[in-house]
Amino acid sequence: MHKREFNKSLVAAGALGLFEASFGITKAFGQTRGGTLNSIVQPEPPMLNLAISQLTPTQMVSGKIFLSLLTYGFDLKPMPSLAKSWTISPDGKTYTFHLEPAAKWHDGKPLTSDDVLYTVKEFLPITHPRAKAIFGRCESITAPDAHTVVFKLAEPFGPFIGAFDISNLPVMPKHIYAGTDITKNPNNMSPIGSGPFKFKEWVRGSHIHLVRNEDYFKPGLPYLDALIYRVVPDGASRALAIEKGTVQLTQWTDLELFDAQRIGKLPQLAMTTRGYEYFAPIMWLEINNRTAPLDDKRFRQAVMHAIDRNVIKDKILYGFGKIATGPVNSKTRFYEPNVKKYDFSIAKANALLDEMGLKPDAKGIRARVRLPVAPYGEMVTRTCEYIRQCLSKIGVTVVLESTDTGSYSQRIANWDYDLNLLWLYQFGDPALGVTRNYVSSNIRKIMFTNTVGYSNPEVDKLADAAAVEVEDSKRQALYSKMQQLIVEDVPIAWLVEMEFPTIYDKRLQNLVTTAIGIHESFDTVYFKA
Repeated sequence: MHKREFNKSLVAAGALGLFEASFGITKAFGQTRGGTLNSIVQPEPPMLNLAISQLTPTQMVSGKIFLSLLTYGFDLKPMPSLAKSWTISPDGKTYTFHLEPAAKWHDGKPLTSDDVLYTVKEFLPITHPRAKAIFGRCESITAPDAHTVVFKLAEPFGPFIGAFDISNLPVMPKHIYAGTDITKNPNNMSPIGSGPFKFKEWVRGSHIHLVRNEDYFKPGLPYLDALIYRVVPDGASRALAIEKGTVQLTQWTDLELFDAQRIGKLPQLAMTTRGYEYFAPIMWLEINNRTAPLDDKRFRQAVMHAIDRNVIKDKILYGFGKIATGPVNSKTRFYEPNVKKYDFSIAKANALLDEMGLKPDAKGIRARVRLPVAPYGEMVTRTCEYIRQCLSKIGVTVVLESTDTGSYSQRIANWDYDLNLLWLYQFGDPALGVTRNYVSSNIRKIMFTNTVGYSNPEVDKLADAAAVEVEDSKRQALYSKMQQLIVEDVPIAWLVEMEFPTIYDKRLQNLVTTAIGIHESFDTVYFKA
């Protein structure tokens, strides 16, 4: 069956209440244990190993397959996961984690501290955008026994305890990856994890099917029999699927926000914006700082003045968000509001370009720039089109370039763009999720690093000093100065602090229980009668 035909049949079957039969899905929705949760994954992920791909669709699905040492409550305090307990030395330099002794990989092999060591020391440094900035601070990482891991820092690093969620440290099976080309290992597509759900099948263009891990180390869990993530490229079909009950869960950008406002009010459904506290994403426009005229901060400042960010917030995001003022989300620790302000002003934007000597040609064009459009639905497409419209008013022609998920990631990682619309996670502390995009040491050809190539030695010093400072008041002073410098330089045009609706069948219980929301393991999720 072709993908388009499948999507039509998905909606039709949901409307008729017959869809369960085609995948052998149980109807035990009234029981605490049993049933299949159908959800959306949009766009289809390039792979299912989130230690390699940090794209949201990969994280969302793989968070049920893999686990990390910890997870985090709504207050961002650590909670157990693979680590049943942990201690921090009085000097703040030694972190000791005690692993669940009954944890196993999905192929039956025991999960041990050796897997954690392999992941942190050999796997993540090759593939992960934040591993160097986080675990590179360790003087040593050791395993005194099969179920204990000790991280010893060279100097105190207060945010360290916040770095053990599933996106920062997804523990990988050493016996599957050691001695292989990890980026080409076939298990990236058919993963073997330690989480509550096991990979069953992935039918490209159709669905990803996960089933209960009967050997999960938590007795009696998970409650659900299976999870099925449906690939439904068409926005209208996704909206109809949740309305008709074909799927019971949508998240992130699954629904266009104008649909989310309406659908979230339906009597059989509930909506929440909780569960994104750890991520606190900011929608921004990355600007490649390497090439003229983008390498001139006056050009970048002009871009900020030329975009009416209220239009994006109110007309494209339908009020789900707040105008961003700089690199730190106002929900994240050490936010600084007293930074340079960029009001919407075409006159100011043109004046900056005139000051640069960037004169328009006979057609009124000052510059041409490329903007790859990520395949994340109408919201992204409309925002990119709006940015093109805005910049055309100051003589900057924006060429929108269509991409698929894989080629988009590769282009950005290889710095093959001029502008790039994106939103990144903040992970509760600037040292974990913010400075990675601005420090010179993290200019790398890996997604979600400093791919814009921004370099300011003073920013580097402030970021380094703030990361190791233990007093919050001193950290605030350092991060405030850092934010003021970055906002002056505008390496990235910050648009909106985003909020996302999670819409779900009211029968679902324990769905959003932590600050990582739908990226959680779902081991306690169940359907209530």
